Amino acid sequence: MKTPVSSMMLVLAASVIGSFGAVFLKFGAMNLELTAMGMIRNWRLALGIALYLLSSAFFMAGIKNGELTILYPMVSVGYIWTMIWSRLIFKEPITRYKVIGLGMIILGIAVLNLGR
Repeated sequence: MKTPVSSMMLVLAASVIGSFGAVFLKFGAMNLELTAMGMIRNWRLALGIALYLLSSAFFMAGIKNGELTILYPMVSVGYIWTMIWSRLIFKEPITRYKVIGLGMIILGIAVLNLGR
């Protein structure tokens, strides 16, 4: 089975959407009230959860016609987006170890795709 480019694009879109989900979960956590009503009123938290659900829908659509062993590792591209958003939005530092880790993820994805 060959993995179509459309499946790869859906999985990559899922990773971007999921990374925004992580950002809104953090926004929601920063304003979290540990009461049932406080969590219900926390629109940032709800949006983060909704974005993760939307990301899952894109992922399912992507893996439908492709090889899971090729597509699943591509989800880790979301870590790259999350690091970028974390730097831009939350001013979190990008350390040498984070860059090395992300490089290893990209290298792993490339090696897996060589086996196609």
